[in-house]
Amino acid sequence: MARIITFGEIMLRLAPEGYWRFVQSEKFEALPGGGEANVAISLANYGMDAAFVTKLPKHEIGQICVNQLRRYGVDTSLITRGGERVGIYFCEKGASQRPSKVIYDRAHSAITKAEASDFDWGRIFTGADWFHFTGITPALGANVANVCLDACKAAKAKGLTISCDLNYRKNLWTKAEANMTMSELVPFVDVCIANEEDAADVFGIKAVNTDVTKGEVNREGYKDVAKQLVEHFGLKKTAITLRESLSASDNNWSGMLYDGSDFYFSKKYAVRIVDRVGGGDSFGAGLIYASLNAYAPQRTIDFAVAASCLKHSIEGDFNMVSLDEVVKLTGGDASGRVQR
Repeated sequence: MARIITFGEIMLRLAPEGYWRFVQSEKFEALPGGGEANVAISLANYGMDAAFVTKLPKHEIGQICVNQLRRYGVDTSLITRGGERVGIYFCEKGASQRPSKVIYDRAHSAITKAEASDFDWGRIFTGADWFHFTGITPALGANVANVCLDACKAAKAKGLTISCDLNYRKNLWTKAEANMTMSELVPFVDVCIANEEDAADVFGIKAVNTDVTKGEVNREGYKDVAKQLVEHFGLKKTAITLRESLSASDNNWSGMLYDGSDFYFSKKYAVRIVDRVGGGDSFGAGLIYASLNAYAPQRTIDFAVAASCLKHSIEGDFNMVSLDEVVKLTGGDASGRVQR
């Protein structure tokens, strides 16, 4: 069985009940979540050997995160314990024409204080086949970016496949900072994952005739984006999620895969959103699973998009779906009929 290592920050997500606004709420639900942890949990749910690497405090709040990862079958033995706090993000779910909102409280979290000496990448990558990180992690600080660079160099030296979800977050760094740092990291990457805006935000590579605020996505424009990414960085594959935002409640959801020679588009799903956080992570996990199981390119993008489509129906960051459920949706059963 292939072994996947993911590296990043896991936080506590504090959210009002249902669709209440922050200012209405007298209590918040606390659930762990974070990009690379979400990917690891999806892969573990599919029966893969997935490990998550991070730095967490030794106290009970840090242990909440470890326990949740263990609960879903993720290997936590490589997590470094230390530091003083777990990062927090507040999430208010949008509805209809009111957008969702995220407020970060992650400054000075344990992972933002991480140093190279906290991680023995030679040991971490022993027996591993795939390494995954996102653009969120190097955005946490120059020290964390250096740790990411060390990890990429070690993974490449050991012959691992490396994937990166660009995941630009404007609240963490500027476009210029993202460009400088990711331009150093992406040359190590084999599989680049992005949404419809990331390539423009990080590298200035824009899709023509597209306006995400109006729900307009031009397939031909994204072919050019993917081609430019592959040619500029020497990638083996680029995958892009294509979200047509009709409102906060209703999106059209699809994806594209480019393998350096041909383009593959998934079917388009009309999604009624329960919780969209983690949608991109579930797409990345689907892509990794399909790639490691030698799926053909069309089947790969169909599987990844089906997995992320299902995530939009699930509360919290984690994509709590089984392999069988994704396979059924990929096969065309989108009826939502009761399973008895």
